[in-house]
Amino acid sequence: MKLDRRSFLRKSAVAGAAFAAAPYVRAAAPGRKFRTALIGCGWWGKNILKEAMASGRCQTAALADVDATTLEVAADQVNGLSGDTPKTYKDYRELLAREKPDIVIIATPDHWHALNTIAAVSAGAHVFVEKPTGHTVNESRAMLKAVRDSGRVAQIGLHRRIGPHHVSGMQFLKSGAVGEVGMVRVFAHGGGDVEKPSLNEAPPDGMDWDFWCGPAPLRPFNKRIHPGGWRNYLDYANGQLGDWGVHWLDQVMWWSGDAPLKRVFCAGGRPVRGVPVLNTKEQTSDAPDHQVATYEFEKFTCVWEHRRFADNNSEKHKIGAYFYGTKGVLHLGWRDGWTFYPTAKSAKIEHENPQLQEPDGHNLALLWADFMESIDQRRAPVAGIELAHRATVLPLLGMVSWRVGRSLAWDAATERVIGDPEANQLLSRPYREPWIYPSA
Repeated sequence: MKLDRRSFLRKSAVAGAAFAAAPYVRAAAPGRKFRTALIGCGWWGKNILKEAMASGRCQTAALADVDATTLEVAADQVNGLSGDTPKTYKDYRELLAREKPDIVIIATPDHWHALNTIAAVSAGAHVFVEKPTGHTVNESRAMLKAVRDSGRVAQIGLHRRIGPHHVSGMQFLKSGAVGEVGMVRVFAHGGGDVEKPSLNEAPPDGMDWDFWCGPAPLRPFNKRIHPGGWRNYLDYANGQLGDWGVHWLDQVMWWSGDAPLKRVFCAGGRPVRGVPVLNTKEQTSDAPDHQVATYEFEKFTCVWEHRRFADNNSEKHKIGAYFYGTKGVLHLGWRDGWTFYPTAKSAKIEHENPQLQEPDGHNLALLWADFMESIDQRRAPVAGIELAHRATVLPLLGMVSWRVGRSLAWDAATERVIGDPEANQLLSRPYREPWIYPSA
């Protein structure tokens, strides 16, 4: 069903803010229509599905989520937006077996990405997976292998690979206008304070919390974890470095042509948020409230930093990447576009405003269009799993270095830490039964 813009916006307003309308509806491109499924029906998963529906190329065949209420609401919203009546499932494996979708959108927490993706491509589906690829390095390797073996297309949600001002900023950088770049600083800061424990409680009616935790440790349910807060619980994600870091470290990989990493050292902790709490009564998050990771490459050094306290009002830019070159400094940012500060005093500052898809400030529409085109043309997508895997390895290795408390020498060819068995053990992690860790 093709929606005109007025109808789409009117129906989206009825559906509610969590599933807001796209800023415009793209006309249906020529070619087949794809039976599409969504695994993980929270806010962001529905944002991606919205773009699939707006493309005119996708019929929403099925939805999966472990929360019955979330699932019911999502099905109603899909019906209101598109007229589709998707089948609903708690278990994504049952969905894949029964519905046999052509495309699967995966917007589950990080600890589920590997199993969801491997199952989907093994069932013959193309996949659009949120970043990062995996929760551990060897999960990401297993995802990469499964996609290669299947011949399916896998687009990862690194939308900054296609955002217009990111593309033009990267062209400016690669043109030589910045000169020879010897150092990059990438960062994402936000405010915060001491974290007080939050009381544990029973999961909401209709939610299978054991299934939500899946292969990861089974913590007591807590509203700080679900929905949304799981990114700062290391059982399910990798904190700010794993969440924001993968976006900006990917920009460095894009600029460098995927230069192989040589060494990483990461330090940080929770001096402000406090010692993590986890007991039967209450808990806090356990991700670091700040980290600094230094990545050594052959021809440049990259430093990541984040801080979840002392909001960054002392600098001109709060998020992004500084590329330090012999002719000046380029800041590639988010809502502030890109700006070049030349070394020569006589030269003028150059700037380009951001071009973003609102209200979220991301470019999902462009990324989804590229995904469709890559399927049609049987080509690699702009944010394909090959490059996304290499970008994801960087924050995950930073977390391993932080855990062991020392510098790691990295063999990029074999993807192993050199001479450090303890660190290599942390490239994987034990799964909770009956789930089985995927093989790379």
